[in-house]
Amino acid sequence: MLRSFRFLLWLPILIGIQHGFAQNKAVTLDIEWDQPALKGSIAVTYGAIQAIQIVKGKGKVKGDAFEITGDKGLRISVKLENVNIENGPEPAVVAVKAADGPFSFFVRDVNKDYPIYIPGYKVVVLPGADNRSYRDVELDILRRKTETKIQRINNEKETSFESAAKLTRDMSVPIWLGTSRDMRIFEISESLPDASTGEANIISPKFSSSPLKLEATKNGNVNYLYTMGRGVGVRNTLTRRLEEGVLPILNATLEDDDVEYNAAAFVALEKSPLQQQKGTDFLVADQYSGGHMFTEAQQEQLKARTPAALKTSEETVLVFRSVIENKGVVPRYAWFKIPRPGTTWWMKSKYTFDDKNGFSVYDSGKVFCVSRLNGKPLPNEEMALLLQPGEKAVIEFFLPHSPVSPERAAALAALNYDQKFQETKSFWLEKLQHAAQIEVPEKRINEMLKAGLLHLDLITFGNEPDGTLAPNIGVYSPIGTESSPIIQFYASIGKLEQAKRCLNYFLDKQHDDGFIQNFGGYMVETGAALWTMGEYFRYTGDKDWVRSVKDKLVKSCNYLIEWRNKNKRPELKGRGYGMIDGKVADPEDHFHQFMLNGYAYLGLSRVAETLKDIDAAEAKRLRMEADAWKEDIRQSFFTVMAISPVVPLGDGTWCPTVPPWTEANGLRAFYQKKETFWSHGTFTAPDALLGPLYLVFCEVLDPAEPASLNLLHYHSELFYQGNSAFSQPYYSRHNWLQARLGMVKPFLNTYYYTVSAHADRETYTFWEHMYRVSPHKTHEEAWFLMETRWMLYMENGDTLSLFRTIPRKWLEDGKVISLNGVRSYFGKLNVKATSYINKGFIEATVSGEFHSRPRTVTVRLPHPEGKEPVKVTGGIYNKNTEAVIVHEFTGEAKIRVEF
Repeated sequence: MLRSFRFLLWLPILIGIQHGFAQNKAVTLDIEWDQPALKGSIAVTYGAIQAIQIVKGKGKVKGDAFEITGDKGLRISVKLENVNIENGPEPAVVAVKAADGPFSFFVRDVNKDYPIYIPGYKVVVLPGADNRSYRDVELDILRRKTETKIQRINNEKETSFESAAKLTRDMSVPIWLGTSRDMRIFEISESLPDASTGEANIISPKFSSSPLKLEATKNGNVNYLYTMGRGVGVRNTLTRRLEEGVLPILNATLEDDDVEYNAAAFVALEKSPLQQQKGTDFLVADQYSGGHMFTEAQQEQLKARTPAALKTSEETVLVFRSVIENKGVVPRYAWFKIPRPGTTWWMKSKYTFDDKNGFSVYDSGKVFCVSRLNGKPLPNEEMALLLQPGEKAVIEFFLPHSPVSPERAAALAALNYDQKFQETKSFWLEKLQHAAQIEVPEKRINEMLKAGLLHLDLITFGNEPDGTLAPNIGVYSPIGTESSPIIQFYASIGKLEQAKRCLNYFLDKQHDDGFIQNFGGYMVETGAALWTMGEYFRYTGDKDWVRSVKDKLVKSCNYLIEWRNKNKRPELKGRGYGMIDGKVADPEDHFHQFMLNGYAYLGLSRVAETLKDIDAAEAKRLRMEADAWKEDIRQSFFTVMAISPVVPLGDGTWCPTVPPWTEANGLRAFYQKKETFWSHGTFTAPDALLGPLYLVFCEVLDPAEPASLNLLHYHSELFYQGNSAFSQPYYSRHNWLQARLGMVKPFLNTYYYTVSAHADRETYTFWEHMYRVSPHKTHEEAWFLMETRWMLYMENGDTLSLFRTIPRKWLEDGKVISLNGVRSYFGKLNVKATSYINKGFIEATVSGEFHSRPRTVTVRLPHPEGKEPVKVTGGIYNKNTEAVIVHEFTGEAKIRVEF
């Protein structure tokens, strides 16, 4: 037994000797290139170079530098000493500094069975005893026929919502109901299997995301519980759905054996129809939202504005009705409990129930709920009803956001439910009717587009009809980054005035020096907000608006330029020179981050573009500054890419990596230094959610250049579950890149896996994180909406690409895709594709009202079964992209693809 134990102690060492390097301090490794000539040097951290020797080729070695030529490959042997090859921080890293293809690797990663093989640089790294050539290694790896995640996805069937939903988490989300513009919100958490408060249904009145507090509850958070049916049992029999699948009217059905409870809940005004609502001052709403920040001047404005904003002439009211029906063939009992303060049975607050009028009353005398049974005052707070077969009973209650006087409660008791329901329904339908119309042949996505717009609108706070709007992002105040997809979707769907009023939020709250910062100490907002303003101009060409805000735009640009100038220090050359530093999200990482600088460059670039025809001299100055900034970012990017260790991919190749900021020597997830940074449910946030992929999105890197593709490859392998990021996946910009590159199957995989896990499958509301925190997160929802927009239409220079990454099943026989009045960089757009595939063809039409007509239009019309067309009219067919290309687009196009 003892001998066996000793053998087990030695086993890891024996395995290490067989497959790589033993855990010692001296190492020999070989590096071979399949190139005719090379000049470079070797450096090592946490170790020392003992010797460098040319093994294949001719040349010279001087210190750590080498120069070789040869016609059968080039190979050097590097002997290292005092290297740290243990697991953990401060590992030995070798940097190969070559003019063409510099790279770095962990010494401990060098392995005979899985050698470092970088085909893009035509180089392999092997243990010193491994005599295989570059081509030997290449053949060995190719014979394995392994695949990267993206390759595997491309070889599988297209992902659908149904196929993804079988494998992803199914999360319910509390629903928010309100009236739009008004910060008075009702959150409803229902008794569901994954709910944190599953004993009963909970109603939580809020000002924006801040809980309502009352003296009657000892200034504690106000919550009310209510329930229908016999209780929480072994089966979940509650289902929910929005009215017409899209409106902020919650329908819920509970099947309690033979008794069925069909409920509806919505928010209306106490007296007036919703069309007469005034909203809440954006600055006042801001102070009740999480993470808000105010300057001293803004705090003074708040003091002046708040009293009037809180003194409303009428309450918003949660209106509830449940129709209870006995579906059985014998009499059955039904049970229910109308709202009372608290979140669980043992919570006791001082209140009374008046059985004469159905009022629930705090000790203060204020009424917090008015209840009816079959149109009459409810006789008891909790009830049991015996229903005959087919008999129905109707429970209704009206719960004002803040308690009201008995006189106002009496008016509530007289409200006509059906009238309020129709008023509310008409109000929300009217909002949809004033937006562009998008119809796709997938019911869930069709509904989510409409529901999503209304979810954004629900918490975009401000005074009607023309006040500044705060595009809140769930429980949080607006953020220049996270509010950007909200505003851009408003613009895409034709809500241009609404988008402009949201932009005014960032301009109204701009600091005197031009800095824009509204949330949690984030330093990234200035650039991101300027970018979104530039996007608005692309959608509208609104020069009058630009002239009206020009001074503020320039002020913010100058702030960024001055900030950048402070970082033009010689010691930062190649490692953050000319780049600004600060944090971009919750983690306190105040570094020269690529995301921060990407957005700053993009914002500056967009303002230069916006001012081109308004102030040519200013535009030229900003363009020069932006271009120089871009070049400095690229220099630092490629410098740190060369020193960041390569990683293995699924196909046996290895890939260069890039850290999230210039101060780092590699991916933060590698733990090359002793630190702890795990947060937000993942180790991957700095690298994958806030990292260098933003440089592609922010136009610092071209999507097709090798560095961009490398970013996509190693992100997919290291940082995605399937093809979706962890924790807060809509922060990852890889699906924009996949859309831009026309990677249909990877795009759809990311699209469906992420939305099926992130959003409530019944109400379409999104969480912020995968660990169920922060409900009604409109930042996530807006990126889903923008991903859908990219799937349907996407701009690139003077080219408009239509249906670039749609599922091919959307063009099965009889199906129609329709875009009516959507906005693009070129103007208003109308597109329709109809499949007559059983008759052998698909047709599409494109037209619009363009302020800047695209030169080229591409329309992808994939056959549902992948067949190639036999005839195409209206353009030139590209077999690789399945798209018809219309060159020199005249403003209208009609395309027919025959199979």
